[in-house]
Amino acid sequence: MKQKQIILSFITFLTSISLFSQQVDTLVDVGGYKLHFKIIKGNGTPILFEAGSMAYSSDWDTILPSIYKVTGTTLITYDRAGFGKSELNLADTTVLNHGIINGVKELEIGLQKLGYDKKIISVCHSYGGFYSTLFAARNPDKVKYVVRLDANIVSAYTDDNLQKYHSFKFDMKKGLGLYYETANFKNTVLLMRKTEFPSNIPVIDIIAGIPYHNKTQTQIIEFEKAHVDFVNASTNRQLIKATGSGHDIKYENPNLVINAIVKAFLATVDEKQKSEILNKSIDNAIERANLTKDAERNFYYSVNNLNELGYSYMEKNEIKKALEIFKLNTLLFPNDGNVYDSYGEALLNAKNISEAKKMYKKSLELNPDNKNAIDILKSLSNTK
Repeated sequence: MKQKQIILSFITFLTSISLFSQQVDTLVDVGGYKLHFKIIKGNGTPILFEAGSMAYSSDWDTILPSIYKVTGTTLITYDRAGFGKSELNLADTTVLNHGIINGVKELEIGLQKLGYDKKIISVCHSYGGFYSTLFAARNPDKVKYVVRLDANIVSAYTDDNLQKYHSFKFDMKKGLGLYYETANFKNTVLLMRKTEFPSNIPVIDIIAGIPYHNKTQTQIIEFEKAHVDFVNASTNRQLIKATGSGHDIKYENPNLVINAIVKAFLATVDEKQKSEILNKSIDNAIERANLTKDAERNFYYSVNNLNELGYSYMEKNEIKKALEIFKLNTLLFPNDGNVYDSYGEALLNAKNISEAKKMYKKSLELNPDNKNAIDILKSLSNTK
């Protein structure tokens, strides 16, 4: 199990205790079923966060404390229908009726009922890029700024790439939310090809320095070019490559993400507020630098360091090296259940099912509450 948040969890713990006591968790009826929203109330243009595929509102928790500390504005996260604590319209089983258009309409209804249907800033990650784009296209006068984090961009999804990277198996056992998302993915791409991002909305487009998918060099160039072309289409767009960072930029380079969001928020305030926010931003940067350094010092001499190194090799499709690192971790830290879980994941990636099962079973022996191992072993129960 990947532990990308090892450093950030320490920082978040120190800064979020009072913040999340102010958080409002609520379910909002959007048509006979309810969406789950988490709102940290503040003053100023609200910031709406769109998570990636299969991710929930909690995916943003590690960076929210710092953003709130600097901006003091309202922060809104939510679970899309069928994910997290959000419900799904079970009365309608038509696949197309659970597509992205319906998802954005649900969001619009939820925001309107909550009183946040005016100006907003949109922050999106991965698949959330499609949601943010469609929302902006439907509400071009309401979206003040968009910050994209390795977010989906439709021109990268040629027919060939769509076939190569998104030939999903539609498995209802993994949840109806994911089932409808994957079953509709091709329809989503076809719709997004017809959806133009409003030219009046400024954008910071941050892309990962380490490609997410296992692409050839040609395909890596294609995907990056799609972002370059998007940014070059308007003078109010900025492209940033997060050097050395993988797909989850908010975990791997949180300071970059936080500063980009603060920059977007600064565009919505007057000069006096800008001065105050910039001072807070500097203080926050100093505080995070020290906290991160302390956490990194512990991290580098812990089991998690090797675990992260193994995952970095997996992200670069260097499976053999990843297997060697994860195996070494089990030898150095034989009583840590998570190292066996991670080794099992790498073995699954290498198609070594029998050895993967052994690692997940060992992980469960050491940590009987490891739901990830339980679920994977259950899914592999009929596999040799």
